[in-house]
Amino acid sequence: MTGGHYIYWFVFILMVIGLYTVISHGNLVKKLIGLNLFQIGVFMFYIALGKVEGGSAPIIEEGVETYSHPLPHVLILTAIVVGVATTSLGLALAIRIYEAYGTIEEDEVIKRDDVDDGPAS
Repeated sequence: MTGGHYIYWFVFILMVIGLYTVISHGNLVKKLIGLNLFQIGVFMFYIALGKVEGGSAPIIEEGVETYSHPLPHVLILTAIVVGVATTSLGLALAIRIYEAYGTIEEDEVIKRDDVDDGPAS
């Protein structure tokens, strides 16, 4: 298995970039992009772990002795659907926040929300 471990480094770098983007940026759309990068890294990691070296698709054929288990791939398909739904909900919320506050920068939204509340009595 020459070069098979490089996918894990790629996945690790992708996850770190996504996590860094979520933590470091105040823009809500950039945070959603970082979240999606992190999700893609997790998906790729899970699929890479589910692949059996020399394994074939789980279709019964003559001469095939080693099969890859299809469960990780099916779970990732479900996770992709959940990820798309999460992203669409996040984008819808970002649009509503922009309509309400005029910005999608997190610190500006918090500042405007504190000004609107006024001093607590």
